[in-house]
Amino acid sequence: MILVFGESGQVARELQRLAPDARFLGRNRVDLSDPEAAAEAIREMRPTAVINAAAYTAVDKAEEEEPLALKINGEAPAAMAGACAELGIPLVHIATDYVFDGSGEAPFSPADPTAPLGAYGRTKLAGEAGIRAAGCTHAILRTSWVFSAHGANFVKTMLRLSETRDRLRIVADQIGGPTPARAIAQACLTIADALQRTPDLSGIYHFSGAPDVSWAGFAREIFAQAARDVAVEEIPSSDYPTPARRPLNSRLDCSALAAFDLERPDWRADLTDVLKELGAA
Repeated sequence: MILVFGESGQVARELQRLAPDARFLGRNRVDLSDPEAAAEAIREMRPTAVINAAAYTAVDKAEEEEPLALKINGEAPAAMAGACAELGIPLVHIATDYVFDGSGEAPFSPADPTAPLGAYGRTKLAGEAGIRAAGCTHAILRTSWVFSAHGANFVKTMLRLSETRDRLRIVADQIGGPTPARAIAQACLTIADALQRTPDLSGIYHFSGAPDVSWAGFAREIFAQAARDVAVEEIPSSDYPTPARRPLNSRLDCSALAAFDLERPDWRADLTDVLKELGAA
């Protein structure tokens, strides 16, 4: 039995579709601001593998609530990893491109130096360090720009704005790979299964959609597929200030995924499916 932390998030919702027999723990069952509760749940349920699809993801709010974000993103994953090490089971943990500073134009590899720009990235990086220190079999799966038919994400925001606007100003100097939550969920299951058989595959991996694109380019594809007549005006990040700085370069080198026979998903094909599910295509 696979134990999944997370229930209502984008990846957790897709995991429920793909692995209905897994056990899902939402914040009503286990509050990750109490890291020891997460560890106790693992010890009690004794699963064959753990997937952590839960996190504090309010990037801007984290600037004001870093201690809380650190509990959820840093200390809780470390506690999970400690329990997994005790039981000899693998942990698959969803991480983020925000651990990098977004400099340059080359894709970041898993081994590249980290330098988070804000509280969210710092707390997620702390989680990575805690997992590695615990010594359990693990895969830290860094991803980016997650979208699906569930929750809050860029695709749903663009569709909502297109209902009342025929022109939108969208940031064009941030480049990354939009990643379908469904593909992340499938990758987590594939990796969890592989780690049970081959613990030596433990490590950090990158997983993002292809091709890389700007937010403005992503928006144009959304409107094109949804047949929405909305003009996109490209703007720099400096014209759209936010409490937390975003990395300009979120390109991820995903070549190490070959160890699991995984490839980068084409986000444009998954976007078509998401729009159909939302009744927007």
